[in-house]
Amino acid sequence: MTPAAQSVDTQGEEQTRQFGRLVGQALQGGEVVALIGPLGAGKTQLVKGVAWGNGHDDASLVTSPTFTLVNEYPGQLHLYHLDAYRLGGGEELLDLGFAEMVTPESAVLIEWADRATAVLPADRLTIGLQVTSDTARRLSLTAGGPSSQRLLDELTTGDPPLARQ
Repeated sequence: MTPAAQSVDTQGEEQTRQFGRLVGQALQGGEVVALIGPLGAGKTQLVKGVAWGNGHDDASLVTSPTFTLVNEYPGQLHLYHLDAYRLGGGEELLDLGFAEMVTPESAVLIEWADRATAVLPADRLTIGLQVTSDTARRLSLTAGGPSSQRLLDELTTGDPPLARQ
């Protein structure tokens, strides 16, 4: 059975970062967040917000790890920001030390995660970013297990809920 997806619509980079901030505040450690979407969909903007919500004080230092492959950001949790775009598959993600990055004191965010799904844990929050206009995005959130479901529930059961089915 496929888990039900929740979705959030954002208007502009600032709203995408604001939603990311909420994700960052909800992280407890050990989470993997898989980001999937085309070039320019807002994956890095979302990660800027996650870093901000996690206590990283300078969003200008949060950049796409397309060429470095891994960026790290301090905060309440240690954030690892990976980019699988240039990787040849999941084995190369493991070669970067992915398994060692997933700890109770960290969270891992992976852009272009669809290029390495074979090695990702089933219990991950997948966020698909879809471009709906020049500035609007639809973020589809799917949990794959209990930890990611807790994260999704926290993001979607507020008053009012952030996401809609």
